[in-house]
Amino acid sequence: MIPMMSRRISSMGMVLKKQDARVRDVVCEILPWLEARGVEVVLEQDSAEHIVVDAAVASPDTLAARVDALIVLGGDGTLLHAARLIGSSGVPIIGINLGSLGFLTEVKLDEMYTALEGLIAGRYDIEERMLLDVEVIRDEESIARYRALNDAVINKGALARIIDLEVSANSQPVLLTRSDGLIISTPTGSTAYSLAAGGPILYPTLDAIIIESICPHSLTNRPLVIPDRHELRVCLRRGQDVYLTVDGQVGMPLRPQDCLRIGRAGTSLKLMLPFGNNFFKLLREKLGWG
Repeated sequence: MIPMMSRRISSMGMVLKKQDARVRDVVCEILPWLEARGVEVVLEQDSAEHIVVDAAVASPDTLAARVDALIVLGGDGTLLHAARLIGSSGVPIIGINLGSLGFLTEVKLDEMYTALEGLIAGRYDIEERMLLDVEVIRDEESIARYRALNDAVINKGALARIIDLEVSANSQPVLLTRSDGLIISTPTGSTAYSLAAGGPILYPTLDAIIIESICPHSLTNRPLVIPDRHELRVCLRRGQDVYLTVDGQVGMPLRPQDCLRIGRAGTSLKLMLPFGNNFFKLLREKLGWG
């Protein structure tokens, strides 16, 4: 974590959860509040098309270049979308939680103004979260490339049979799994699909990658945590109706003999934490640990 940044924020982008009926009222309150404090607000174009307010608008390609920070108003899915928008620009993100769980959008709605006051004044921490670089190889050629904050998932269709996947790390064989699929997760993603599939919870700033089969045919197949310096190669040896999904939002169908090359990306996502970080408190609240 990079503690207590002193840089003041003079411009903020905004990405919204468009399906939430509360968004318009919150935005109509927050825009004049920020402008009264000398902060320029720039709405992402797709968000602006779903809410009519008097604010500057930027395309997804230009948003990151115009702002010092990005406000995400929604849930973790909205933040994952925002992370793709900013790419490798290094623009930090603060998540205001309108969702029901929110491991990434940590700031509650009733904490929003206190949090934003701290951001504007430069009182916040930055926590860097690792990203995965996911490349699809077909016939020895790269045909697609994605960046994942949570995970890359290979999954079979609802009516498809079990699929065979071969996994290696730094060219060393790891496992050949017969299962419904495979999850390759970051520590941030350990509380997402990986957790639902029975995987371990990792502290979000660890330098590690989780390899986890989905409903494996063998009972000896268990989640594996490896250092993030390893490059993974995952090849689909057998299976029909198989799909790659990255962060639950983008992806493509896979063919037998397609391979994925997965490793730590050269850039990270910067999360703004106006109240510091207390991951254990977050776990207790979100998972009901008491």
